[in-house]
Amino acid sequence: MKHSQTIGFVLSLLIIGICFLPWSFYTTLHFSATGLNAQQLGYGKPGLLNIFFSLVAALFFIIPNVTIKRINLFIAALNIAWAIRNYVLLNTCSGGDCPKLQYGMYLLILVSAGILLMSMLPTYRTKFGEE
Repeated sequence: MKHSQTIGFVLSLLIIGICFLPWSFYTTLHFSATGLNAQQLGYGKPGLLNIFFSLVAALFFIIPNVTIKRINLFIAALNIAWAIRNYVLLNTCSGGDCPKLQYGMYLLILVSAGILLMSMLPTYRTKFGEE
């Protein structure tokens, strides 16, 4: 794809905003957990590592080096693995209290999968400036 690196860069920056959206709502606690506010549940800030991986991926989407593009694939895989971990962590019922998932968690999984897909489609420049 011609614009895969630009799309991947934008998706990587979108993760930062998604971490401020509500991820799950606990009805008995009247608490909405976000990526940076889950201390009441004892989970700390589960979205902080997603933000770190996304910033590194955004930087790697900009750099036109083959080795960096391969490392970016690994970073994107870690990002989606951490997003799935957050999905499992914040969706687990405990003590009869089952949370209701909010739109932020679904967006996190979809955007992380998009970052992984865009990191699999790097654009390489040849000697003659062709793609």
